[in-house]
Amino acid sequence: MSTWAETEAAIKLTRSRTRPRGFIKWAPRGERQGLVDKVAKIIEDYLDILPLTLRQVFYIRVSHHGFDKTERAYRNQLVETVNLARRARLVPMDAIRDDGFTQTQRAGWTSLEEFFESFWRQANWFTLDRQQGQPRRIMLWCEAAGMVPQLEKVADEFSVQVCSSGGFDSVTAKHTRGRALADEGPLEVLHLGDHDPSGAHMFLSLEEDIEAFAGHYGGEVTFARLAVTPEQIETYKLPTAPPKETDTRSFVGSTTQCEALDPRVLAGIVKAAIEARLDMRIYQRILVREKKHRSQATRRLMLVGIGNGP
Repeated sequence: MSTWAETEAAIKLTRSRTRPRGFIKWAPRGERQGLVDKVAKIIEDYLDILPLTLRQVFYIRVSHHGFDKTERAYRNQLVETVNLARRARLVPMDAIRDDGFTQTQRAGWTSLEEFFESFWRQANWFTLDRQQGQPRRIMLWCEAAGMVPQLEKVADEFSVQVCSSGGFDSVTAKHTRGRALADEGPLEVLHLGDHDPSGAHMFLSLEEDIEAFAGHYGGEVTFARLAVTPEQIETYKLPTAPPKETDTRSFVGSTTQCEALDPRVLAGIVKAAIEARLDMRIYQRILVREKKHRSQATRRLMLVGIGNGP
């Protein structure tokens, strides 16, 4: 009988023969070279939006370049080629976000000097909660975890928190969220999700359960669907596909993933929705206070000799 170490070594040997690891030397040719060039051009066109998800790259190719709209084309052509190109450093690693990875922040400092230097950085980056004073707070939820950094670029200037609501959350998760959101005061969750059986069902499940749990704890939470809507599918001529055959929930219509929306269009939808819900006079007053406080913070630190002032 083989030991675990021998089994593990055999697995690693087999994988090493079939799959690249780390960075590699790879020179695409023919159609693959053309695909890499087109993906690189997409990344260049969306520098202000990055990172993109691979699904977004796929739908940009489908909508503008006539790319085959099938899962086979997505996985066997686009995903495989782009991953090789990233390993070969032909496409920047950080330009694509295709994971749901999260991590906790480290605790502790490497030195006392680093500790004091952090005060200076915080003073220069000082911001107020730009939603304070608003009659209702706003949060932004999206199904795809890979889209969170991209959406955060839009929402950050308004102090709107962005999080992923992907998958069918458990009762425990929805109860925990509902109870936590009850403490936020009146709150509206702006939701981005697919237009398909899973997306519609998940949105209704989140909306009904979290509103009920938050209400039990004295909170007031409402949901608004930002995307994808039937109107957006028609307006932007979004590519659609039949729902998965394995999805038997009742639903009328066809499947359109949120990532089918052009990233810049999606950013515009999100920004417009946030601005429409904020009292912009209150918001502008917060920005004035914020600038004043930032200046005061840096001056005070310089007076006591903390940090490296100008």
